[in-house]
Amino acid sequence: MDDATLRERVRELMPRAKSDLAEMVAFRSVHDPKQFPPEECDGIVEWLLGAFGELGFDDVAAHVTSDGSKAVTGQIPGPEGAPTVLLYFHHDVQPPLGEDEWDSPVWELTERDGRWYGRGAADCKGNIAVHLTALRALAGDLGVTVKIVGEGSEEQGTGGLEHFVVENPELLRADAILIADSGNFAVGKPSLTTTLRGIANVDVTVETMGSAMHSGMFGGAAPDALAALIHMLASLRDEDGNTTIAGLDADQKWPGVQYPPEQFRSDATVLDGVDLAGSGTVSDMVWARPAVTVLGIDCPPVVGSSAAVQPRARARINLRVPPGMDPTQAQDALIAHLESVAPWNARVSFEREAVGSPFVGSTSGPAYETLTDALSTAYGTEVAIQGQGGSIPLCNVLQETFPDAEIMLFGVEEPQCLIHAPNESVAPGEIERIALAEAIFLRDYAALAARKG
Repeated sequence: MDDATLRERVRELMPRAKSDLAEMVAFRSVHDPKQFPPEECDGIVEWLLGAFGELGFDDVAAHVTSDGSKAVTGQIPGPEGAPTVLLYFHHDVQPPLGEDEWDSPVWELTERDGRWYGRGAADCKGNIAVHLTALRALAGDLGVTVKIVGEGSEEQGTGGLEHFVVENPELLRADAILIADSGNFAVGKPSLTTTLRGIANVDVTVETMGSAMHSGMFGGAAPDALAALIHMLASLRDEDGNTTIAGLDADQKWPGVQYPPEQFRSDATVLDGVDLAGSGTVSDMVWARPAVTVLGIDCPPVVGSSAAVQPRARARINLRVPPGMDPTQAQDALIAHLESVAPWNARVSFEREAVGSPFVGSTSGPAYETLTDALSTAYGTEVAIQGQGGSIPLCNVLQETFPDAEIMLFGVEEPQCLIHAPNESVAPGEIERIALAEAIFLRDYAALAARKG
């Protein structure tokens, strides 16, 4: 099937893609039984079993993972000796984060200003629509074996699929793994995400007195635990906003596509007149360098606070770790730094939270070449190579379990999608073009892999 025919078939399937997405968005599949009925997650799983089953997947099944979520698997066998492609997606979503913040119903796909709105429309049900549309366009004309794996708790980060992969390697083994949980640099700009930052989180507690003391009677000489914590946290960045943790390099350069500052300001909703942080380029700061963020502070709120010197304060710190940096060593450096700058011999204690390694995906090989060419064909322009500041621990598990596989991240989640925020949306054209690229990849990968030997 030539490119023009595939393009037309994908275009004809877009109404079906929209109805697929509408049905998926209607499931409130937040993997959190304290907030949402588990039946909602079960419902999307049953829907997926039916949708992929109709496409001819053998042994399409749901598996209960270690965290209680369900993974969806199945395969369509290709010609004997053909390479295997694993298509990843996740079918759980973020909670609404305030339904009153939405301009249209959270769980109802709504078209507005040329975009489709609803929780999960982009992250990641829009990518499921991509898989279904690409496979329907090919109508079984596959040159490869295709496997699927759908994760049911990605947004909660509880690791169900990570354990499942290690326990079921033969079920998921593949030559190429397409992680459809990323997106383009911008609408209409095809992109591959080749790096992810890791994480090294720490909770720090500062204690200075046995109880809170009146700020009028004791303030001035009393060692204020909150003031000590503020002093310590302030030392983690310099006046320009660069990370300044002793022992961590923070001058790395990003070699790929450059993120225009004005586009970043818009994407990040930076207020007029407020400067961007850091002395590097935006790409350097968000993809190549360590970044420290204070996620929360335990201290008296403004409303209800009293005139008292605080005896205890606590903060949760998130350290993003770029490729090439060991996350455990980075966590050690963060702890040592905070200990060294604590004033007044304050008592400081730490609780180590999550540690996750950074990830570097494939940047060469027949699958990489095929996907790059497919994206370029689908969009009619050059493919950008970008990083992502976030972390996907599953990518590292897949890389460790299948060291010979080419792993690539792509998808429909460009910045305007506002994933994880109210008013999440997806551009229909992104679904159409990414689906076309995936169909071209599934058509062409086997031939290039054979030529490369």
